[in-house]
Amino acid sequence: MTFFLFQIFPYIAIAVFLLGSILRFDRDPYSWRSKSSQILRRKQLIIGSVLFHLGILVILAGHAVGLLTPIAVFDAMGISHTAKQILAITAGGIAGVFCFIGLILLLHRRLFDPRVRATSSFSDVAVLVLLLGQLCLGLWTITVSMHHLDGEEMVKFMEWAQHIVTFRGGAHEFISDVAFVFKAHITLGMIILFVWPFTRLVHVFSAPVGFLIRPYQIVRKRER
Repeated sequence: MTFFLFQIFPYIAIAVFLLGSILRFDRDPYSWRSKSSQILRRKQLIIGSVLFHLGILVILAGHAVGLLTPIAVFDAMGISHTAKQILAITAGGIAGVFCFIGLILLLHRRLFDPRVRATSSFSDVAVLVLLLGQLCLGLWTITVSMHHLDGEEMVKFMEWAQHIVTFRGGAHEFISDVAFVFKAHITLGMIILFVWPFTRLVHVFSAPVGFLIRPYQIVRKRER
């Protein structure tokens, strides 16, 4: 099971993630949207969405840099494994709290506002539950990591991730003996990648980044 979950399943999840997203965009482009319900309850959506997206962007960036940067680079920069782990715990913990509050607000809005609930599909709610579960596991790993600040477990996860992205065997051996919560966190992350193309998460690929650099739009009010 360890071999399947941490050596085989990551490639299955990544393949479905990439091919499924391409096929959905090609075959069903009109479903490629976030299905915003902002018009129904705007204030709570904005607060929850800003907190969630702020937190999740920091978390994803931290995971990408922390896991995929070669260990030799950190060694060359003089950054010890302990310092790297403390930084990950601090930044990830703060971002995780922001993300957690945002997800609770978004999930509460989906479940307890009758109008929003009536316009929500099963996948709309399910993806929020999956993300909340993944976030809770991630916050749980922080409490475990605080008892092992030598950075050895961090190195294991880096070796695992880098073996996966470089198509090398034996990746599962690096995390075969880590705590269960870490294994659950990685497995649920792969599951989220697997279901990604079939949910509203595809709107991430169409984030309106261009709005940040577009020219100002001048709007004049009509004089009475």
